[in-house]
Amino acid sequence: MNTFLKRLFTGVVYVSVILAGTIIHPYFFGIVFLLLMVLTQLEFYKLMENSGYYPQKILASILGGIVFIICFSATIKLVPYQLCFLFFPLLVVLFTSEILSKKSNTFKNAFITLFGFIYISVPFSLLNFIVFPGFPGNSDFYPWILVGIFLIIWVYDSMAYVGGTQFGKHKMSEKISPNKSWEGLIIGAVFAIIMGILNAVVFQSLSIAGWIISAIIVVVFGTFGDLFESKIKREINVKDSGNILPGHGGFLDRLDSLLFIIPVIYLWLLIGGNL
Repeated sequence: MNTFLKRLFTGVVYVSVILAGTIIHPYFFGIVFLLLMVLTQLEFYKLMENSGYYPQKILASILGGIVFIICFSATIKLVPYQLCFLFFPLLVVLFTSEILSKKSNTFKNAFITLFGFIYISVPFSLLNFIVFPGFPGNSDFYPWILVGIFLIIWVYDSMAYVGGTQFGKHKMSEKISPNKSWEGLIIGAVFAIIMGILNAVVFQSLSIAGWIISAIIVVVFGTFGDLFESKIKREINVKDSGNILPGHGGFLDRLDSLLFIIPVIYLWLLIGGNL
């Protein structure tokens, strides 16, 4: 199978899993995104290990999973929503585990451990509150806002890639990500906004203005997230975060923009009265 077909096949499977995990059933959503979160977090820590750091990868990934499960359980009213605040003492647990560790570079390892925990587990946990927009008042499952966000992300990424390949002349940051261009960003942004308008027609949970603002958030913070992960890989001299997705790299490569987008989208939906 050539590279293009491999990349296409992997992309179709990946998108299908994401959409199925988002749409089919709330429990299926919980299982799929919990697994994605843990695998992405472990992948990040593996990258750091290959760079000479020694984060508490197993403990941090378990605690990240616990935070996700608590948030999910709170949205479906299995546990009191106040338990979500356990996130803060869990940070102390992680930091203390590093202080008590006998490994060298304690504070650097502690920073990497805490950063991976916040960088990955927090955005994934916030997904629960987007697919249960009535929280804490009710536990009705409504996945379509998140589906719309994913569609905007995929359209933006695809059209930015095509636009950059065909018309890219002015690099955004050649040292960090030499394939990204301002032309690709602009073309991707136009199509992202068009997708946002289409979302307003198909998913009427947000107004046209609300979806357009969401598309702009995707463009701005998705680009930041992608450049941030590219910077990490550049610093440790690796091409991909992993090889679990043939032709696409690792989970972190595919979800890097989402990790920056979701916290901002959540705040925007909350402030805008849509949650």
